[in-house]
Amino acid sequence: MQVAKDTRQRGSADPMSCEGDEQGHPRPLGQDRYTISEVAEFTGLSAHTLRWYERIGLMPHVDRSHTGQRRFTNRDLDWLALVGKLRLTGMPVADMVRYAELVRAGDHTYPQRQALLEATRTDVLQRIAELQDTLSVLDHKISTYAGARCAPERTA
Repeated sequence: MQVAKDTRQRGSADPMSCEGDEQGHPRPLGQDRYTISEVAEFTGLSAHTLRWYERIGLMPHVDRSHTGQRRFTNRDLDWLALVGKLRLTGMPVADMVRYAELVRAGDHTYPQRQALLEATRTDVLQRIAELQDTLSVLDHKISTYAGARCAPERTA
């Protein structure tokens, strides 16, 4: 998930303003009822993806209006931001769903959540190390080519 950057001013003194709240939400608490299209626009996720997240249990219970329309809250936006970060780590969807189940199960699941996140952190650190090694190779090649401008042509 790529969360769209909102460049509007936050924390307006006018409580009725839609300029956002201090936590970076588009609307202040109490006025935070978003349609699926608004959430799709704000998060960069498609409405299809949001429905799929709900269907597979990745999204906590999403409220519905009296007409059956989904109504998302700031808390849902926060959850989607976390899911986006977990996706960026490369965490499998099944593990994200497991994490969501553990969150819904309550505070007694802290040890399992911690273990899941620690395993993901280990994977991320390994990927970072691999990328740093790759960056070193690229830097070496770039400096080789920069030095080759004055030298005879080389291969590779």
